Amino acid sequence: MIARLKDELRSLIRATAALDRQTATVLTLAAVLAVFQYKYGSRKFFRKELADWLDLDPQGLIQYAYGFACQGVTGLIIPVLVLVLIFRQKPSKIGLGLGDWKLAGTLAALYVPVVTIGCWFFSAQQGFQDKYPRYDPVAENWQIFLIYEALFLLYWFGWEYLWRGFVLFGTAKTFGVWAIFIQMIPFAVLHVRKPGPEAFLSIFGGLLLGAVVWRCRAFWIAVPIHAFQMMSMDFFCSLRERTGVQGVGPSALLEALKGVFGGS
Repeated sequence: MIARLKDELRSLIRATAALDRQTATVLTLAAVLAVFQYKYGSRKFFRKELADWLDLDPQGLIQYAYGFACQGVTGLIIPVLVLVLIFRQKPSKIGLGLGDWKLAGTLAALYVPVVTIGCWFFSAQQGFQDKYPRYDPVAENWQIFLIYEALFLLYWFGWEYLWRGFVLFGTAKTFGVWAIFIQMIPFAVLHVRKPGPEAFLSIFGGLLLGAVVWRCRAFWIAVPIHAFQMMSMDFFCSLRERTGVQGVGPSALLEALKGVFGGS
């Protein structure tokens, strides 16, 4: 029995030594950072543990600023430092360069009208109106809306780089193009609590964004795409909440816009 255990231990050591250190570190650390963000970088943690200590309003916009900033640190700052300082990766090799910016810009321009129309239709569903905007005052005040969406960019940089930078390019040496599918899995899993259509679309969206980033060799393309999508959903749900308009046709959109911004 002892000899058998020693053989197994030696096999384990040999197998561990054969692993690619960067790939093993990236996949493990991505999981650690995602859990850390959920436990300690969330609005819930801020409200329960930090707000009173810092003498801040637990229900105010600051809770979102905290959560978004934490995502920026755990999703972008820490992963970049790990790849650059520990594994000596060049920024251009881990998705931080300009990449094929012409193609990226073209794809973003083509995506904007599609996602705008899609968000307008989906915003008519009660599930989306109940979910977005996540901070209620955003739907009531356009100044707060703009501040909230600007802060949200911190989140998008962190969120997108964690999966479509750190995991995608950090495991490319081992998995090659299959890294696109690797980064999609946790991305989709983290959408399970979203409205049904959004949860299922995250699977295909994760694959598509991963493929675009892989082709363009730059993660930043995913930021405006995802950020514009969320801003559109917040905007349309805010319009519907403020005007009560629930239709999906062009006339309904015009009615909602007139109801908020005026016009005859």
